[in-house]
Amino acid sequence: MKREVPLFLTAVIGVFMILSFFVPHQWVSVPADFLQASAVILVAFGYVLGGANALRVNFDAIYKRSPGWPYKIVLVVSLITTVVVGAIEGRTFLNEHMRSKWIYDWIYSPMSSTMFSLLAFFIASAAFRAFRIRTVEAGLLAVAALIVMLGRVPLGDLLSDWLFQAKWLPGAPHTLHLSSLQEWIMDVPQNTAKRAILIGAALGVMATGLRVILGIERAYLSGED
Repeated sequence: MKREVPLFLTAVIGVFMILSFFVPHQWVSVPADFLQASAVILVAFGYVLGGANALRVNFDAIYKRSPGWPYKIVLVVSLITTVVVGAIEGRTFLNEHMRSKWIYDWIYSPMSSTMFSLLAFFIASAAFRAFRIRTVEAGLLAVAALIVMLGRVPLGDLLSDWLFQAKWLPGAPHTLHLSSLQEWIMDVPQNTAKRAILIGAALGVMATGLRVILGIERAYLSGED
């Protein structure tokens, strides 16, 4: 029963969710809406359990004076403060002139911006290591990446103006800018490849879902294959 009941529930719920996209009858839509609402409630409980687990792990590290324990104190204090402020303000959470809004605008957002700005240096370093031109495809990728990176900043247009409007380059187009070229790369070749990848990922998700619904994939049952 430990195996059959989860498999049966998974199959029934999966079939209902699939039928809800194709069968507009209330016998299908009403249970599907109920299951979606139940999933939202389960996700909310998952957040609660995740927060409780974060507190437990960090309190244990603080008690044992593990490496970096002062930073864990900051994490715990920030977590508790944010939760308490949100609980006190209730439905007005993140409204204008509220303490939670101030925390979001002046603490969370600047910290997020700082993290993303630091990630830019790691991305540039990874790109430098990845774009080693050893094949024709790698060369095309490196050229496209260089055009996109230069076209995103004003320096790219300044360089293109200086290059194509120079007197020593007669007959060059005067309207070609790296910003326009990078927009074309992002809109046409990049979108084409991205959509192909998304289609492949969607097919993979569908195949995995069908395997779970049919009981072929059982890895979620205590690690059973």
